[in-house]
Amino acid sequence: MSKSVIACDLGTGSAKVALFGDDGACICECVVPYETFYPGPKLHEQRVSDWWGAIVSGIRNVIAQAPDEEIAAIALSGHSLGCVPLDAEGGLLATHVPIWSDGRATQEAESFFREFDYRTWYARTGNGFPAPLYPLFKAMWLRTHRPEVFAAAKVFAGTKDYVNFRLTGRLVTDPSYASGSGAYDLHRGEYCEEILRAAGLRRAQWPEIVASTAIVGEVLPDVASLLGLPPGVKVVAGGVDNSCMALGAATFRAGDAYCSMGSSSWLTVSSQKPLIDHDVVPYVFQHVVPEMFISATSIFSSGTSIKWVLDTLLANVHLQAGRDGRDGAAALVDLAATASGGAHGLLFVPTLGGGTSFEGGPEVRGAFVGVDLQHDAADVARATLEGIAMALAQALDALRGLTDIRPQMTIVGGGAKSALLRQILADYFRCAIAKTSVDQQAAALGAAALALVGIGQWADFSAIERLQAVSGITQPDSGVAAQCEAAREAFREASAQQRALAPRLAKLRESRFATC
Repeated sequence: MSKSVIACDLGTGSAKVALFGDDGACICECVVPYETFYPGPKLHEQRVSDWWGAIVSGIRNVIAQAPDEEIAAIALSGHSLGCVPLDAEGGLLATHVPIWSDGRATQEAESFFREFDYRTWYARTGNGFPAPLYPLFKAMWLRTHRPEVFAAAKVFAGTKDYVNFRLTGRLVTDPSYASGSGAYDLHRGEYCEEILRAAGLRRAQWPEIVASTAIVGEVLPDVASLLGLPPGVKVVAGGVDNSCMALGAATFRAGDAYCSMGSSSWLTVSSQKPLIDHDVVPYVFQHVVPEMFISATSIFSSGTSIKWVLDTLLANVHLQAGRDGRDGAAALVDLAATASGGAHGLLFVPTLGGGTSFEGGPEVRGAFVGVDLQHDAADVARATLEGIAMALAQALDALRGLTDIRPQMTIVGGGAKSALLRQILADYFRCAIAKTSVDQQAAALGAAALALVGIGQWADFSAIERLQAVSGITQPDSGVAAQCEAAREAFREASAQQRALAPRLAKLRESRFATC
């Protein structure tokens, strides 16, 4: 009898848990959302217990949907740059922890780079996100601001690695996740002792690294009982979300590329060497596929921008969508479709939650630019989508300057569902956009592939290519090319202005005054 695997995609806003057959086909799935907390400037936190609760609920759900499936293994994809402090017994030392987008460790990063050359650090690590986001500096922040937690912490774990620990009792990580630690040497494939010494940290404070397809252990008996699993289910190490998504999107050979549209969005190319560039500053991860790397440019606020616009500027649209049993984002897209392209000159710069190094770093913030009394809700919706597309187009242009990218871009994630958004992306990217059958399941499929290879069910990852059935290709509309280029030029100026304003706005956000 063929055996199935459970893949868990621990994302920024929810956990997707899916059951895959040994042919790579998804049998069933469920999504369990959880909350992100923003208790202060630069602070982006989640409850660790919410991750575990979502995994437990999701696994029980898919088992209930397919009770006759024989499950052989579990593998996780996890959102990156996690820093979960654990004590010597593996006990959790903080209920809320910073997630990947948390930028609190600014001073720690500045202190580090007064002693260690930034260009040398980036050339070794490929860590092109703003430095404060990396776990190395978050651990340093704990040492300064939560000394009792730091003193008790034996190890700093990643998101999916913590869940694997809860499943098996063994704490390890894989190369793809370790490469986002801030202390991993991409060229040597191991933690860099020189970087750790400069940070005042020790190698023992970071998990052992095993292959992404390595079997971490078996699900503990009491946990198996809780989940409704039989004895002997294996847990495979898994990988960081963007590497798993790259695998699931069939981006694992040199020159393969894809665009992911989710809470954040990125453009990723696979290569045999990391793409290191001190001007563009791509962020690079070790691929879950051995001897490969993925290099990417991105924007931090895409799906989160849409959510903010819905919650604040278009609350009536959001409420009506809820009453109609519809998704709020889909309602925003429908509203945007009623507006003219270009949104009558309204521009949206989507750096609401800070930006990548390329966008201006953690201090930069977003804006609606060119607002006038003639703009309506449909213009706001249209400008939101086009602003996200133009920000991604800037990131894509930067990546194109470093390597050859095929003229057809595969799109995955929530944004792939919208025909309007695919057309907007094609127009601003100036390339064809391909939607495949994998769609929002790319990260989960990547994790499932790691499980299937890990237990020997698959010999390699080539089966993924057979699963990528193209369901539609959207070509750029030549009739709007001039208008799109004019909008891109205006957007470049608007985003540059936001970067220039960032230090002043940061001081205003941190000020406390009763009156002006």
